[in-house]
Amino acid sequence: KIDAIVRQVAATDATVLITGESGPGKELIARALHSGSPRENRPFVPVNCAAIPEELLESELFGHIRGAFTGAHTTRAGMFQLADGGTIFLDEVGDMPLVLQAKLLRVLQDRHVRPVGSDRAQPINVRVVAATNKNLEKAVEKGGFREDLFYRLQVIPIHLPPLRARRSDIPLLLQHFLEKTNRKYGRDAQLTPEAMVHLWEYDWPGNVRELENIIERLVVLNENGFVDLDTLPSPVRAFISEKKMPTPTLDHGDLN
Repeated sequence: KIDAIVRQVAATDATVLITGESGPGKELIARALHSGSPRENRPFVPVNCAAIPEELLESELFGHIRGAFTGAHTTRAGMFQLADGGTIFLDEVGDMPLVLQAKLLRVLQDRHVRPVGSDRAQPINVRVVAATNKNLEKAVEKGGFREDLFYRLQVIPIHLPPLRARRSDIPLLLQHFLEKTNRKYGRDAQLTPEAMVHLWEYDWPGNVRELENIIERLVVLNENGFVDLDTLPSPVRAFISEKKMPTPTLDHGDLN
C-alpha cells in the first residue's frame, strides 16, 4: 500500500523516484514524504523540469553568478540552494537534457552545487524526490536517460497507479480538494450523494489534476451551496449515462 511505503520512507533521507501517468498525484506523494520527515519545517521546492526552457534549466536548478551570461545582472540562488535543509521535488525528470543529467548526477554524488559561471562549489543538504510519467528503463536502453542517474534516483521506487485503478482514494481526494477550494474562495459548497456517486464512477483520464480542476470549477460556479448532478461537467454526466447507475442495496441480513 502506497501510504504505508510513504510513512516508512518519509523519516529517512533516501532518494525516491515516483512513476505513473501524468497527473495521478505525484506531487501529493512528494509533499507527504516531506511533511512526514524531520525536514517538514524546512522548504519544499517543486521544479517542473519539462516546463523550464533547456537553456535556463541549469541556472534555475543550481543558480548563477552575476555576469555568468547575458542578462545575469545579479547573483541568484538556484532551486537546490533554496531547498537547503528541506526537500527538492524534480517533476518530469525524464525530460531533463542529457548534459544536465550529468550535472545532476554529480550533485547527488557530491552533495555540492556549482552555480553557472562560478568556480566554487557550495555544499547543500537536500532530500531529492523525483517523478516522471516516462518509462525511464526504456529511455536508458535508447540512450535518452543516463543509467547511472536512473539508479541513483531510484533508491526507493514508488509507482502510483492511475486514479481509476484506486477508486477507494476518490472520495478522500474529493473531500480534500473540496475543503481546500472552499477555504480558498470563502465558500461552503457540498457534494450531494448523487454527485458523489457520479464522480466516484467516472474514470478520470486526467487523474488527480483533472479531479482538482473540476472541484475548483464546481465551487467557483456554484450558486446554492450544493453541487448536484445538473452542475457536473458534461464529460462526467456522459460517461455515467453510458454505464448502468449503481444502486446501493441494503442487506437486511445485517440487521438481524
